[in-house]
Amino acid sequence: MTARQVGPSSPPANRGRVRSLAPIVVFDVVGPLVVYYSLRSAAVSTVPALVLSGVLPAFGVALSVVCHRRLDAIGALVLLGIVVATVVGLASGSAHLVLLDGTVGTAVFGAVCVGSLWSKRPLIFRFALEALGADTPKGRDFADRWRYAGFRHAFRVTTLVWGLAYLAEAAAQAAIVESASTATARATSTVMPLVVAAAVVSWNVAYAKRGRRQGELAAETARARGEARPPMPV
Repeated sequence: MTARQVGPSSPPANRGRVRSLAPIVVFDVVGPLVVYYSLRSAAVSTVPALVLSGVLPAFGVALSVVCHRRLDAIGALVLLGIVVATVVGLASGSAHLVLLDGTVGTAVFGAVCVGSLWSKRPLIFRFALEALGADTPKGRDFADRWRYAGFRHAFRVTTLVWGLAYLAEAAAQAAIVESASTATARATSTVMPLVVAAAVVSWNVAYAKRGRRQGELAAETARARGEARPPMPV
């Protein structure tokens, strides 16, 4: 393929990536920080500034619900964290509690991930199946792969990594809230979730690609040997 052939397809792909990142930058990163520091520079007290800076992330989640007609679990946790922090902040007047309560949703998500390892299906598998659509051909094919031990192991590892990552994020943010200034804690509470999510997703993509290659190789070997598919675990 020549450079001339590649060239025309690159700008649309780049524009698509920019469009997908723009809402995150506006609603979750730059927007809340601009609102917070603008209000503080206008002599608005810390707690109202923190509460109002949470309006943009909440609006971003609501906009996603309107566009996609569904509220995913992550979005629900974001809304829960914003609501809890707002209520506690307004009731107590404590900026410290507003920031500390912002870690509740993160900690709950991490704990639920780890706890789901003892359930019939780990949480990340349930999310993936929900995203594909349990009643669609792709969803049914995906669910049928649960019969393979390697597939089950991969999703248990993935769920554990997600759970531990978000528990670590919640602990780190709580430590920052306890030891740093309100402005620093506000900045890290905005940036850290995106850094952790990017790191976990990048690892997840690489791990999934490797697992897919291993699964395809194992399936080819089983077909060559004439082996029957393993039964679905109870």
